[in-house]
Amino acid sequence: MFPELNSILNTSPDHFPRGEFTLVSDRQADASFLIHHFLSFYLRAGCKVCFLGLVQSFSHYSAVSQRLGVNLAQAKEKGQLVFLEGLKETLSILLRENRGSDTDTLSFLRSPCTDLRGLFGFVRGCVRGEQGPWGPPVLIVDDLSVMLSLGVSADALLDFSHYCQATVCSELQGNVVMLTRGEDEEGEDDEDLGRLLTGLAHSCHLALRVRGLATGYCKDIHGEVELCWRGGRTSVNFSGLTDHRRVYQYKIQDKGVSFFARGTSSAVL
Repeated sequence: MFPELNSILNTSPDHFPRGEFTLVSDRQADASFLIHHFLSFYLRAGCKVCFLGLVQSFSHYSAVSQRLGVNLAQAKEKGQLVFLEGLKETLSILLRENRGSDTDTLSFLRSPCTDLRGLFGFVRGCVRGEQGPWGPPVLIVDDLSVMLSLGVSADALLDFSHYCQATVCSELQGNVVMLTRGEDEEGEDDEDLGRLLTGLAHSCHLALRVRGLATGYCKDIHGEVELCWRGGRTSVNFSGLTDHRRVYQYKIQDKGVSFFARGTSSAVL
């Protein structure tokens, strides 16, 4: 986790809000570093974490978490972390000869009906199951928008998000973190992606929007993060919502990320 970000958000593994949905998005930048932050943060906080890794392998997340001082393999063995490796599951389903079962977590990949009941059932079973010594459940999704390219509609993804929030945030007083891209692979705006992002933004408590610098590439500053709070905490402006907002510039380093209030770094004038 990144201590400077904890300070900005006024949180720590011993003290953090519950029952909240955090939306992470990016545009002309990569917001994955924030997913790594929240994964290591909630594991350090002793939460039971359900992680839907839809774009990277477990070994990728494990290697990054190791640099942040968190052992994912150990967390899995202890039952604190439940990790769905979407890439491996997808390949298994698409190559499977037996197509008679409809109980697969990612069964929508070979079904004419692209709803996400199987995936939500997996999440619900994880967060409602035996919690053991762990704290409140946390769901992390990286990244939700990739399922648009697999034939899932924006409406189905918004329904999935709604049910996850109702179960994890409202019923169990845990937290949800989801990442979605703010543009397609060619860097262009997409109608479905825009509808998904807008719908998620209107239901989140905290939105973190990562974007590239307007001035272009800079070796000392890698981009900006716009923080947007809604609800009971400090509120902010995001995707048409009019509230208070804060913008920070950031630099990714080997074992952490440094944040600067916009305009305070000498690297960018």
